[in-house]
Amino acid sequence: MAGYNVIIVGASGAVGQEMLQILEERNFPVSKLKLCATARSAGKEMIFKGKTYIVEETTPTSFDGMEIALFAGGAASTEFGPLAAEKGVVVIDNSSHFRLDPQVPLVVPEVNPEDVKEHKGIIANPNCSTIIMVVPLKAIYDAAGIKRVVVSTYQAVSGAGAEGITELTEHTRIALDGGQVVPSKFQYQIAFNLIPHIDVFQEMDYTKEEWKMVKETHKILHDDNVAITATTVRVPVYRSHSESINIETNRKVTADEAKKIMADFPGVIVVDNPANKEYPMPLYTSGKDEVFVGRIREDNSLEQGLNMWVAADQLRKGAATNAVQIAELVVKCGCLGKR
Repeated sequence: MAGYNVIIVGASGAVGQEMLQILEERNFPVSKLKLCATARSAGKEMIFKGKTYIVEETTPTSFDGMEIALFAGGAASTEFGPLAAEKGVVVIDNSSHFRLDPQVPLVVPEVNPEDVKEHKGIIANPNCSTIIMVVPLKAIYDAAGIKRVVVSTYQAVSGAGAEGITELTEHTRIALDGGQVVPSKFQYQIAFNLIPHIDVFQEMDYTKEEWKMVKETHKILHDDNVAITATTVRVPVYRSHSESINIETNRKVTADEAKKIMADFPGVIVVDNPANKEYPMPLYTSGKDEVFVGRIREDNSLEQGLNMWVAADQLRKGAATNAVQIAELVVKCGCLGKR
């Protein structure tokens, strides 16, 4: 297979580092690699396939000669994404900036891979919580249709970046020592606490994170008729998001049928054995690329309802792995440099 010229923007951050690792793990055909970030991170050394690369400051000329740009997110996406696309580079962006743009495909490869072909230079990576939910959701949607989804998330601190990880460690140490915790990254002490507030509050007192799950899922499924309501919560877990999902289907689906439907769906691993206390947990899904589903049971209060518990690594499947999978789709469908 021919190699491709790949640039990672935001390479030194948590998602950027994961992107680099996953390119190597999946043996993505890289001919030339360029690692970029802010001026503050320029000069940092990173390793790819045994070779040392120096992180460069992102500039307009960084994209010259490149074919695929993986943007880890942040302000760089807004500043450099359109510019890179104008230069003929296919941009795969992890920020929220382009996700709801009707001209930009929003892609989860297991769910709507065909949308990649419609890109005009930029392809958006969905929100991590949306990705984790929509993969098992699509399995049920295809088999039985979905009327309504009620989801509550339990989101790890690494979803807030390296600062979130540091703050959980510091808050835990201070709290155990009996000291006074002073929050910085989060609104309140995160150690030994849950914070039902991720991102800013918007209409109807839902947060931006909650509206992302609603609007992005509608776009990915190409179906605005599915009623979706979300509550997003930050929890004192380092890595891997969990979600409690309640689904009302168009036809009755038994728990056994739901388990089989999801077990047969790409990217889903069913871990569901209550007798042996087997179910997905962040501790055991971290570092994995699949979405793990368990506690699958029929809703005792609703004739055509299902409950399930989902966990997945939000830095990998929720961000970096999904982006690299999109890059693989772009190469497979011959969509490079499409206008």
